[in-house]
Amino acid sequence: MPNSLIKLSLTMLLGALALISIDVFAHGVDDNTRAFLEQNQGVQFIPFLYIGAKHMITGYDHLLFLVGVIFFLYRSKEVLLYVTMFTIGHSTTLLFGVLSDIQVNAYLIDAIIGLSVVYKGFDNLGGFKRCFNWQPNTQWAVLIFGLFHGFGLATKLQEFHLPADGLITNLIAFNIGVELGQFAALVFILIAINAWRKLPSFQRFSTMTNTALMSAGVMLMGYQLTGYFVN
Repeated sequence: MPNSLIKLSLTMLLGALALISIDVFAHGVDDNTRAFLEQNQGVQFIPFLYIGAKHMITGYDHLLFLVGVIFFLYRSKEVLLYVTMFTIGHSTTLLFGVLSDIQVNAYLIDAIIGLSVVYKGFDNLGGFKRCFNWQPNTQWAVLIFGLFHGFGLATKLQEFHLPADGLITNLIAFNIGVELGQFAALVFILIAINAWRKLPSFQRFSTMTNTALMSAGVMLMGYQLTGYFVN
């Protein structure tokens, strides 16, 4: 049973990376959603709620970062604190970025999001203390990277030039949807991690898992930086 659970956990993480398509790397939007956003007029609360939830659940880069954030958090209070910091960060820049029409290069933002995954895997491995004899404030780091994750979401929405009519309400709906999607994903992630923590293999394979997180982040960064220089 322990070996089966180990293989399942690693397979879920690495298999998800293998299935990431080019569209997902770039926060891709399917054709139906794209058509809706481009033709949208007025307040569409429920559709934007759904799109926000769907975007977070399929946003592998966001979820990989969250996996890293909660990987070694054992208390519900700590999980709530860190997830709240992340939520405050990405909610702020999502709304501010779109409403203020702040234009940020999507490739660079997504590269920074990839960097956030590398950072969390490296931090979980104790890399800062071992290599630099220094430990950054993890709460502030999660908040700051949350700001960049929010700009990633804002950048995607700005591509569709949403009409001003009903924009604020639609953005609020989208943001609520993102939070609902994040909550749903976290439930499954926490169930899997908590079940794994009860096994002696957790400590042995935690290094491999966080190394895989770092590898995924490097891959995300490389893809986005390539896109930036090519385009």
